[in-house]
Amino acid sequence: MAMRSDERAAAETWFALHGLPYFVDGTRAEVARRLTPIRSLPVLLLAAVVGGAAAAAVLATPHPSFAAVAALGGFLLVLGGYALLALHATVIARWAFRRALRSVGLLFPLATRALPILMLFITFLFINTEVWQVASALSAGTVWGAVVFFAVVACLFMVPRLAEELDRFDDQVKADEVLEGTAGTPLDEAARRVVREGVDLPDQAQVTGLQMVNLVLVLVIAQAVQVFLLSVAVFVFFVGFGLLVIDPSVITTWVGSGHPTYPPGPHWVSSELLHVSLFLAGFSGLYFTVVAITDDLYRREFFTSIMDELARAVSMRVVYRMLAADSADPAGSR
Repeated sequence: MAMRSDERAAAETWFALHGLPYFVDGTRAEVARRLTPIRSLPVLLLAAVVGGAAAAAVLATPHPSFAAVAALGGFLLVLGGYALLALHATVIARWAFRRALRSVGLLFPLATRALPILMLFITFLFINTEVWQVASALSAGTVWGAVVFFAVVACLFMVPRLAEELDRFDDQVKADEVLEGTAGTPLDEAARRVVREGVDLPDQAQVTGLQMVNLVLVLVIAQAVQVFLLSVAVFVFFVGFGLLVIDPSVITTWVGSGHPTYPPGPHWVSSELLHVSLFLAGFSGLYFTVVAITDDLYRREFFTSIMDELARAVSMRVVYRMLAADSADPAGSR
C-alpha cells in the first residue's frame, strides 16, 4: 500500500508545522549522516574553542563573574548554529516561536492554577533574611549561572519523564486513537484506509532514534514554555511586591552593608531586589517542573495539551509509516 504523492507532501508539511522534521524519512536520513563522528567532532571542537575564547574575553573585563555563562553561551551558539544550518532545527525553532506566542494567552489561567500554592511557599523565602544575604552577596553572573543551573536540572527531571510517558503511550496505540489523532489532519482519510486493513498499530507506533529525540524535544519545549511564563510571573510579582513593602532601610539591615546598590539608570529597583527575585524565580521554575511531573493534580492540569500533541504526532507517524512502507529509504529507519 503506497502513499500518494499529495498525501506524502501534505503529511510532511504537517510534520514541519508541528516541529517534527525528523519524522520525514528523507530529512531524518540526511540528519543522521550529518551526526556521524567525522562531521560532528569538528563542530564540538570548534564549540569548545569558541566557548573558551568567550570566557577568556569576559575574564579580562570588570565583570569576570560572567565568564562561565559566556563560555556556555559560546559553546551553545556554535552547536545551535550547526543545528539550525545543518540539522534542520530551523523547523523546530519556528514551531517553538509560534508555540511561545500562543502560550502568552495561557499565562493568566496557568498562573491562577499553579501559582497560589507555590507562592504560599516561596513568599516565606522572600522575606527571609538569609535568602537576601545569600542572593545579594552573589554577583550578577553567579545569579544568572544559578538560574541556568536550575534550568538544566529541570530539564534533567523533565526529559526522562516525558520519554517514559511516550514509551508507555506508543505501546498502547489503538485504532480508534489513531483515527481520533489524525482527525482534521491531511492523513484523516488515509488513516481510515490503514485501520480498515487491520494493521498492527503498536508495532508501527514505536518511536525510536532521531524521531524519539525530535518528539521529546518538542514536548520539552511545550512544557518549558509554560515553566518559563510562570517563572517570569514570579519574578514580576516579587519585584513589584518588593517595591511596595520592602523599604531600602530594611534591605540594608538584612544584607548587613551600606545603602542598596542600583543598576545604571533610574534608581527604581535595587540590585539586591533583582538578585533575590531572579533567584527565587529560577527556583520556582525548578520547583514547578518537579511538582508538575510528579503530582497527579498538576499533571492533569498541565500535561493535557502535551499529551494531546503526543497523541496526534504518534498517530500521524503510524499512518505515514504504513503508507510509505513500500518506498521508505532503509536508512530512514534510524
